[in-house]
Amino acid sequence: MSNGTQYQVLALKYRPQSFSELVGQEHVSRTLQNAIDSGRVAHAFLFTGARGVGKTSTARIMAKTLNCAVGVTHEPCNECPQCIEIRKGTSTDVFEIDGASNNGVDDVRDLRDNIKYLPSHSRYRIIIIDEVHMLSTNAFNALLKTLEEPPEHVKFIFATTEPHKLPVTILSRCQRFDFKRVTLTKIIGRLRDIAGQEKVTISDSALGLIARKGDGSMRDSLTAFDQVLAFCGDIVSDEDVATLLGTIDRRLLAEISAAVFEGNTQGVLAGVKQVDLVGYNMRQFCQELIDHFRNLLVIRSVKKPEEILDITAAELDELHKQSLHVTALDVQRRLTLFIKAESELAYASFPRLIVEMALLKASLLAPLVPIQELIEKIKLLETATVHTPSLPWETGRAASAPLQQKAGHTAANVHPTHPAQPDADVTPAANPAGSQGDWGRFVLFVNSNDLQHGAVLEHGSPLKQEPGLIEIGFPAGSYYLTAAQDAEFIDDVQKLACSFTGGKTVVRVKSIEAGLTDAPLSLAEKKKSDDEQLMEELRLEVENHPVTKEAERVFGCSVTNVQSF
Repeated sequence: MSNGTQYQVLALKYRPQSFSELVGQEHVSRTLQNAIDSGRVAHAFLFTGARGVGKTSTARIMAKTLNCAVGVTHEPCNECPQCIEIRKGTSTDVFEIDGASNNGVDDVRDLRDNIKYLPSHSRYRIIIIDEVHMLSTNAFNALLKTLEEPPEHVKFIFATTEPHKLPVTILSRCQRFDFKRVTLTKIIGRLRDIAGQEKVTISDSALGLIARKGDGSMRDSLTAFDQVLAFCGDIVSDEDVATLLGTIDRRLLAEISAAVFEGNTQGVLAGVKQVDLVGYNMRQFCQELIDHFRNLLVIRSVKKPEEILDITAAELDELHKQSLHVTALDVQRRLTLFIKAESELAYASFPRLIVEMALLKASLLAPLVPIQELIEKIKLLETATVHTPSLPWETGRAASAPLQQKAGHTAANVHPTHPAQPDADVTPAANPAGSQGDWGRFVLFVNSNDLQHGAVLEHGSPLKQEPGLIEIGFPAGSYYLTAAQDAEFIDDVQKLACSFTGGKTVVRVKSIEAGLTDAPLSLAEKKKSDDEQLMEELRLEVENHPVTKEAERVFGCSVTNVQSF
């Protein structure tokens, strides 16, 4: 202060002094002015809303209009002694009380005793209680009767940011006015007027950063503007504002989001690096990113986004250009990733990594094919395959019925009515030496009489099949070898062999080393080998089928797996 005068901050210097200067609360100003003009001024008012939106300023303006020396009018003159005293806070008839520090019942009793007296030189005694929700329960109770039937010369004006904490008995005795958050454009307009009066050179984008820092509060925006002027002087650059306030440059957000939609992972990570180098808080950056993508989503979803979004006209034009090549679904899928990442940042040890992972996922998202387009492709596929051969699996189903019937017939034949006299089709008495087929019929015969023994024999290899002798080999160390070497098992199988061959037959069990003998395959091994060969043939047939080729052409896909059901 080179001239010796005390500096007055912008929030106080440019505090509204009349209803016309009150920015963003036109609905409140009009209602109060109409009430004053019509003589319908209530005895108690309750002003509610976020911080810094003009509640206390409106209370002072209301006090000036009621006590102005010119007369009760909808605009104070701001020149008479009463208006000047109220503006300076020295009026003996206007009490401005802080509810946080004067919240006891004794404070309210003293107030109640003082308001009985007539005002000293004004029309009304006006009681302004800021943060009224901080009063204690006893203090509210002491105020109730006076609030309901106050003296004619007393007006109460309460202000609070948390009206839900007030007792219903208090709310019912007041006229309530809800103050709105000031829109971004109105804050910028007011800051532009103040910048002109202060002879400050500043761009609209920088004012936008300051206004966005205020988050709907005119007072907070003015405080931030004061801080910027103290740092930059009369010439303010966008970079200085972004660095000082710790806000994210909208151009950087636009560059990163463009890189996301282009799949440019290099550009995405470079943007995060720039954010980290400047020292921005990663969670705040993620929140700004969410807000940016939310704006894009609104633009792609509604016809008149300017009625919903709280952004400047220049920002709206930029967002319109960026949203031309994306769909609402594209934006929504990426917005979901950022919202999830923001919730994880609250307790993250590596916030930059979480943001980078979310941005990389958003960049590498595969495009979704619209369902209508898929339906059209399916119709094309159906049309193209009308005259093509049957699918391999359909041929398999058609052939399965006769095979099942044949298998059922064979199974029926292996149930002899008299085991000692087996059916000629099943009993290989005429060919006792037999082959792999004879071994298979024998195992099938055992299965029909004892499933448990048959399950063990399926894993054995027929080493010898001679008249009066069956020699079976099992893998060394296997469970099946241990089970087959049991004396009771061998005795049961010998009895079944005698019934099967029609003569005395000895059963021997041997241990064989895997890969060291030329023993024939067991039935289980043969079945596994046949299944693998069948699946390989089915896979080749499916891959080379005309229907599959057409599906690959239409949908741009490939066969990755073939399963048989």
